[in-house]
Amino acid sequence: MASKYIDIDTLRFILYEVHDLQSVLDQPRYKDYDLEAVDLFLNAIKDFSDKELFPYFREMDATPAHFKEGEIIVHPQIREYMKKGGEMGLIGALFDYDIGGMQMPNIVVTASAYIQEAANNQLPGYIGLTLGAAELIVHFGDKFLIETFVPKMLTGDWGGTMCLTEPQAGSSLSDIITTAVPDGDTYKINGQKIFISAGDYQGVKNVVHLVLARIKGAPAGTKGISLFVVPKNRPDSAGNLVSNDVNTLGDFQKMGQRGYCTTHLSFGDKNNCRGWLVGEPHQGLKYMFLMMNSARVSVGRGAAAITMAAYRASLAYAKERPQGRSLTPSGKKDVAKEQTLIINHPDVKRMLLLQKVVTEGALSLILLSARYQDLSTAHPNGEVRDKYLNLLEIITPIAKTYPSEMGAVSVSNGLQILGGYGFCTDFVLQQYHRDIRIFSIYEGTTGIQSLDLLGRKVTMNNGKAVELLLAEIGDCVNEASGYEELAPYAQKLRTKLELVKDVLQFLLPFAKKGEFERFLSDATVFMEFLGNIIIGWLWLDMAIKAQDALRQQDPTYTKDFYDGKIHAMKFYFKYEIPKTKALADILMNSEVLTLRKDVGL
Repeated sequence: MASKYIDIDTLRFILYEVHDLQSVLDQPRYKDYDLEAVDLFLNAIKDFSDKELFPYFREMDATPAHFKEGEIIVHPQIREYMKKGGEMGLIGALFDYDIGGMQMPNIVVTASAYIQEAANNQLPGYIGLTLGAAELIVHFGDKFLIETFVPKMLTGDWGGTMCLTEPQAGSSLSDIITTAVPDGDTYKINGQKIFISAGDYQGVKNVVHLVLARIKGAPAGTKGISLFVVPKNRPDSAGNLVSNDVNTLGDFQKMGQRGYCTTHLSFGDKNNCRGWLVGEPHQGLKYMFLMMNSARVSVGRGAAAITMAAYRASLAYAKERPQGRSLTPSGKKDVAKEQTLIINHPDVKRMLLLQKVVTEGALSLILLSARYQDLSTAHPNGEVRDKYLNLLEIITPIAKTYPSEMGAVSVSNGLQILGGYGFCTDFVLQQYHRDIRIFSIYEGTTGIQSLDLLGRKVTMNNGKAVELLLAEIGDCVNEASGYEELAPYAQKLRTKLELVKDVLQFLLPFAKKGEFERFLSDATVFMEFLGNIIIGWLWLDMAIKAQDALRQQDPTYTKDFYDGKIHAMKFYFKYEIPKTKALADILMNSEVLTLRKDVGL
């Protein structure tokens, strides 16, 4: 039963072959790892997920986290997960050896987290946020903060969060009003934060919050935001933990991810909440973006993992459910014959293939982002690091958005495959459908990611990032053109690269003229347009690797496995890539309908 939630062969194929894990392991930082060690690690993660995550997936949905008498009650498995995850080194996997980490490549950690999230998407967030908060302290905190908070976070004894959103501000961080008043070596913190994932829960002895706040007299807007470490319980002079006046006001009850608590926190109700400044004053948002960018890719990873699990459940059902009969050459059904399995119906195959191309395309996108992150930090050549940093910057909002948006479409198709049963709680698809819906909202809605992509990433460094991205895709197109079976698809993608240039030539003059609302008015359409093309590139790349394996009669996977990748690429190019023409037509339409005030709403 546990094997149904993930296709490990596809994960390994994309990790090892498509994104060339060895090229990451060749970096000096990762010299202690080889492919065999990574394989053993991933096997251990799969075994851990089978035993400690997947069995509790539906149970945690049925008994959701909730607020009671001033604290958040969560499923007891969360404590076990934090404890065992700490013991396995999962929280500290990315960190340097000298602070208790495993110095593991991000692409490997990403693959391991993906396995866990496919098994149970409600649990890994507790570890993920703790890792992110600890990473931020390590990067920007002083020795006191690192030594006081990080060790217990890496063991899973303490949790961690990021606290940005406030009731009156929402996603507009310029409107944050939480205050920080200097008081000796610390600051007195006062304010409220909402939608704080893993903000407070039974099972850890402390929760370390990374809080954005304004120091008295700070400039208005985002330039006046500072970052503070604000633990639920602070250490006193003797090293004992005492209450830090961080109060839980409630837990938001959600339609999905019900086992993953989402809290409303209040700081300083008794004027006794202390926080430690991280780094320099007024640099908080810049610091927090380290965690936010990683979190955005992590959100995409979680959505991709749910998409995988839902696809596996849909596929299993389609292979077991008999219904209807295949049409005879005359176009009629022979009712005397036994019913056929629904996987034999062409429209069901179409929905399953849509799930497959979204699932595996999203996984490839997430692992590509992790590869870029590794090479942008660990490669010894500065120019190479800069190249991959630019690629990482432009792909991050897409890596968050495509799995979240198209993953929801994919899971919805899974529900359709199950028919009426898909809507019933007897089957798991309805839970995946509820769970994935939040991912397009986490860490900035799709609209915010789209503004980031078109408004910041496309224009930064005079368009350098988008130029590098198109060059990467162009290299793949040139390589695929050398394969007779793949050449027609390479040519299709080549025309889409020209279409991207046409769209940008139409849009960018608006930005240059200062007409920014016009420039960004269809940013979400541009996100869908570019995301579609990028997934087409990744599928063409998968097809190249599969074609190479078939030519060389590589026995690593079966012939059917490799043929399946090529077939899926062809499906993507027939059913998904053509949508870019309509999206480009929208983007280059001179009629602007959303900027008018009199739109009849």
